[in-house]
Amino acid sequence: MKAMVLSELCDIRNNPNPLLLEHLPVPEPVMNDVLLEVLACGVCHTELDEIEGRTAPPILPVIPGHEVIGRIVKIGEDVKTRQVGERVGVGWFYSSCGSCRYCLEGNENLCSEFKATGRDANGGYAEFMKVPGGSAFPIPDYLSDTRAAPLLCAGAIGYRSLRLSGIENGDSIGLTGFGGSAHLVLKMVRFRYPDTEVFVFARNPGEREFARELGAVWAGDTASESPVRLRSIIDTTPAWKPVIEALKNLAPEGRLVINAIRKEDVDKEYLLRISYPLHLWMEKEIKSVANVSRQDIAGFLDLADEMRIQPEIEEYLLEDANLALSELRAGNVRGAKVLRIK
Repeated sequence: MKAMVLSELCDIRNNPNPLLLEHLPVPEPVMNDVLLEVLACGVCHTELDEIEGRTAPPILPVIPGHEVIGRIVKIGEDVKTRQVGERVGVGWFYSSCGSCRYCLEGNENLCSEFKATGRDANGGYAEFMKVPGGSAFPIPDYLSDTRAAPLLCAGAIGYRSLRLSGIENGDSIGLTGFGGSAHLVLKMVRFRYPDTEVFVFARNPGEREFARELGAVWAGDTASESPVRLRSIIDTTPAWKPVIEALKNLAPEGRLVINAIRKEDVDKEYLLRISYPLHLWMEKEIKSVANVSRQDIAGFLDLADEMRIQPEIEEYLLEDANLALSELRAGNVRGAKVLRIK
């Protein structure tokens, strides 16, 4: 099979081709595994974090990719819930211990033995991949393969972030950064909370215009002051500056939800600018989002089916994965980037 493989960590700005096209054996499913013929795979900012060393160290070499749409072509002998021929999706959650406190309460994303697709096990930048059957989820029929792919991470992590924001209908919410995840959050907010106004902060004028097209009532620069103080803000950026700027736009008791696996160090001096009375006073709080659980993926896919959600996407060939990553690194984003495999 063809696969795009990461063999060493690097700064993609200095090495725009970190992935190499290789021909590898098709993996063999055993026990609880299913084998997927990959149809499409989303390109996520987490891949950049992985390639540039901001996540937990990946196994190397590794096939990245954790927004996977595939068709089951073979199952292990212990698989009872999935069938050959099903179209399924795989997200960041690959596996966990299944028996600790967090796993038993449905928060396996917090398990100390959490394994991530495309980092701790081979992912979807390939023609085939294997995954535990319990980590593969049926995909709504109305979605094409490429439009379904971003739902597995950008959508699922956005779903968890929105849930952790704690907002109710009518509360104002802000989104900092407006890429693959945030544009799906905006769609979710408009569906679930019709009286809630969405305010978007983005450094790119194109992203701000895109946000207004999707229904944001206001869109400004990352450092702009919002017209009203906000009940919650979800930060989807890799930088520190948006965190500090967002805190000053929160209302009393407001919550900042940071939807990022890591923050880059290039602007960490912004942390030195934090002011207790300006940024934290009035019982403001900060909450991180750690991975996603199976419940998040399943819950979001149900919601997506109800909404008939359609992500905005840009398609690439498998062999063009490096190009998609370089454009993502440069901030050239409108919606989500997806590799079409079949």
